[in-house]
Amino acid sequence: MSQKITATSSSGLKPYSILVTGATGFIGSRLISSLSSSGFTVKGMSRNKLLDSNNVKYVQADVFDIDQLENAMSGIDIAYYLLHSMEGDKDHWKEFASRERIQAQNFLKAATKANVKRIIYLGGLVNDSLELSPHMQSRKEVGEILSSGSIPVTQLRASLIIGAQGGSYAMLRYLVERLRIMVTPSWVKSLAQPIAVDDVIKYLIGCMNHPETTGKIYEIGGPDIMTYEELMRVYSAYLNKNLFVIQIPFLTTRLSSYWVDLITPVKASLARPLIDSLVHDTVVTDNSITKIISIRLKSVRESIDIATKEMRENPPKVNPREEKSGFKINQKLLLLSLIVMAIIGSTYYWLDDRSDVFHPMWFAAGILWYVGIISAIIFVKSKTRLGFIISGILSWITLAFWSFDNFYIVFNTSILSSHPNDLITLRNFIGIFVTIIAIIASHNTFHKVIDYQYKGKPI
Repeated sequence: MSQKITATSSSGLKPYSILVTGATGFIGSRLISSLSSSGFTVKGMSRNKLLDSNNVKYVQADVFDIDQLENAMSGIDIAYYLLHSMEGDKDHWKEFASRERIQAQNFLKAATKANVKRIIYLGGLVNDSLELSPHMQSRKEVGEILSSGSIPVTQLRASLIIGAQGGSYAMLRYLVERLRIMVTPSWVKSLAQPIAVDDVIKYLIGCMNHPETTGKIYEIGGPDIMTYEELMRVYSAYLNKNLFVIQIPFLTTRLSSYWVDLITPVKASLARPLIDSLVHDTVVTDNSITKIISIRLKSVRESIDIATKEMRENPPKVNPREEKSGFKINQKLLLLSLIVMAIIGSTYYWLDDRSDVFHPMWFAAGILWYVGIISAIIFVKSKTRLGFIISGILSWITLAFWSFDNFYIVFNTSILSSHPNDLITLRNFIGIFVTIIAIIASHNTFHKVIDYQYKGKPI
């Protein structure tokens, strides 16, 4: 069966009678591009106002506004539902399931009133017999809501999707690139069947071109079945890196999501629901769609190669104004401050004439302090929020320590030990100045990093 898709494949479609929601999203933007380049005329729906392009008309609509939805669906025969609600700040992302429920209900009402003939929905691959994570349960419930009306719905349930700009790919990419030693929970042994985003697009268009898929549920995945650990190792091998994985059974998915949030630029609102969904296997148990839509599925390595090259060739657009806000300067200043702090700290062992510095407790504290400095430098260099957090905490502790060591100057009494000599006193003042710089720089980088980092694109 030919893989080429043309506008003549779906006869009877009126001009601009195909609606793609989430027009600027990871899947929606690609679907619109593929449909339009194949000769289809498409309506793209977005919350933002967008300029029309070749074969594409954009309509501005908020899915929470029924009137706007009904206007967007005027004249639509086939609607692609590609919406999710895992966005916003920490006060909103926990409510994504209720928002997705309202979105689906509103969409069905508007589609019914507009006499839409078909809905094609992309959800997640779930095992109905297991207790699902909130994210996967919501994906399943959205499909049920859309199917509860009179409009026939085709549901595609996909395993992990690999592609540039995808959240799952971004997490994989950043974790493997930034960490040579990875401490993981038991979910890394869960099985997945990753699929290339281009193959997902072909399935979505194929369902439109094959009326026999109407009103049915299909599972889609790539040719490779592997654990998440194996997936990380495939990407590590692609980068020619060695990856050491240490599995800790009691490390929960919730703790893992906080770790991902600190290590990668993927927003917590997206990372946490995705991580929570990794407990169960996501493997295709019914591949009946391959008998209807025949395509050559890309391997995991092919998918990673395509996504990586695409990110290099077409990086996301960056607002020029953001380039002037000084992240790189603050990052370099923080790295320099940490290095200077380490050098200053070493003078305790060759300039200080107090015997206390060689006391076991002081010596152990010094070792821990240097471990913290080294860790901070590594993570700051990798542009992770964890590095900025460690740097800030360490700088505040160091500032307090060196300030207390000079306590005698003002109050004529010592807190930590006996009075330091004049050279060490001067050293403490220099150290205090450096730690203040480190504190300011760590604060600035921590609050700027999310604004700078985009999925798949380092600063």
